[in-house]
Amino acid sequence: MEHFPTLTETVAALRRGETTSEALTSDALDRIDALNGHLGAFVHVARDAALASARAADERLSAGQRPADAVRGGTGRASDAPGGLTTLPALLGVPTALKDGHDVAGMPTSWGSLASRDEHGDLARAQRSDELSGTLEAAGAVILGKTQVPEFLLNSYSENRMYPAARNPFALDCSPGGSSGGQAAAVAAGILPGAIGSDGGGSVRIPAAACGLIGLKPNRGRVPSSDALSNVGQLGVNGPIARTAEDAALLMDVLCRTPGHDRIPRPVAAAPENSFRDVVRAAHRGDTLWGERPLRIGVTTQSPFDGTYDVQVSPEARTALERGVRQLEDLGHTVEAVDLGFDPAYPEAFSALWTTATGQLPLDGREHLLTGLARTFRARSLQRGAVELADAVAVLRGIEADVIRRFADLDMVLTPALAMPPRPVGWFHEGYDIADPAGADQDYERQCQYTPWTSVVNVVGLPAITYPTTWAVPATGDYPGPVPMGVQLIGGPSSEARLLALVAQLDPATTPRAHLVA
Repeated sequence: MEHFPTLTETVAALRRGETTSEALTSDALDRIDALNGHLGAFVHVARDAALASARAADERLSAGQRPADAVRGGTGRASDAPGGLTTLPALLGVPTALKDGHDVAGMPTSWGSLASRDEHGDLARAQRSDELSGTLEAAGAVILGKTQVPEFLLNSYSENRMYPAARNPFALDCSPGGSSGGQAAAVAAGILPGAIGSDGGGSVRIPAAACGLIGLKPNRGRVPSSDALSNVGQLGVNGPIARTAEDAALLMDVLCRTPGHDRIPRPVAAAPENSFRDVVRAAHRGDTLWGERPLRIGVTTQSPFDGTYDVQVSPEARTALERGVRQLEDLGHTVEAVDLGFDPAYPEAFSALWTTATGQLPLDGREHLLTGLARTFRARSLQRGAVELADAVAVLRGIEADVIRRFADLDMVLTPALAMPPRPVGWFHEGYDIADPAGADQDYERQCQYTPWTSVVNVVGLPAITYPTTWAVPATGDYPGPVPMGVQLIGGPSSEARLLALVAQLDPATTPRAHLVA
């Protein structure tokens, strides 16, 4: 099996001078050329800008690899790191990408929508980078381009009318999930060593789970919020997609150092005393945040959509959950069934809030260019009154308070990550053209059936992490080989460090297998 270097290994190799950013960037661009025709992960590649950024990073790395005394008075500053080397940005020289819902100066942003084009069919190029892009640039990352998303980031799969569908590296007929599907596909296929996505209803955790990766949704307020669309009702937050817990921790450290964010008082979401990466490294040595006390972990397959849709937990999802329970019990933790008793009003209330942003889009009579789902969401949002929306928000805030109260006696709750194995491309709108509004209700229902446990975490604002526990060929469907299935751990308030530390102890069982496309 081919080994793809982790993000941590990539950073270390750059710092030791074993490789260069230009070499890594060139390799990543070559992989895009070789794989993207059937993977569909990238929708825009900024080759020249990426190589120029890589060369600039190599100059800084070369200076940083010399003793600090040799560069004082220049651009470097002394570090407290062993050897007295200059302090370097955390991701200096590392190739990565942004999903196509974030602005990067000089690159087009389509949001996966034909409606983003002007009257000449062109996409405007961003004049400046948005907050997340600026954070990655400040951390020294080399941004290769933009990755595929569903239209306006609304779906748990990454298909639209604009570009070819993103596909799962482990089963090319299947979706990598969404809305950060292009990001996850690129990491799983070895193009990127790690990436950051946005999560408004599961958009980091779903594609991470479908692609055999680790996906972390941070606590509300821990890091700057995600894109404006996903953040309606404070649902959205940026989070890492990574191969290991240490890689996810490194990306969390970068997110928490967004310029200006650390100056905002956030008492509920205060960062751990040490960096997230320090916590994970300590966990690898057996030094955990919970000491000798075993964690009390609830386990459930209940979802807030059960009474509205026919949510069926597939045999593969049950096997993954059972394996997750055994792993936690083998570490000495207590795992017990829990009844979360979700309010039956949740599905309607969540749908009302989730679709609100589509009604605020300045589409100027271009609704006919939307997918059927986005067009339907927009029409319903425009028909919804302020009182109805306020009632929906009140229902969701009540659910938030109730779920958090239940964590008084629990450290975490374990659920399946997905209810089924990765779905075939086109399955959600099966029988309908993706532009046909007649298929919208089936599309949304199937998304809820596929991912019934993720959106409620955004509503409640708690952190959650997904990670693979099994690899198997599903009993039904046409799969070329094993696909990943995993679990979701929902933590108590501000418990990202604890979630990462726990998953770090499971790393040998959660390392993704080599992809199947090259």
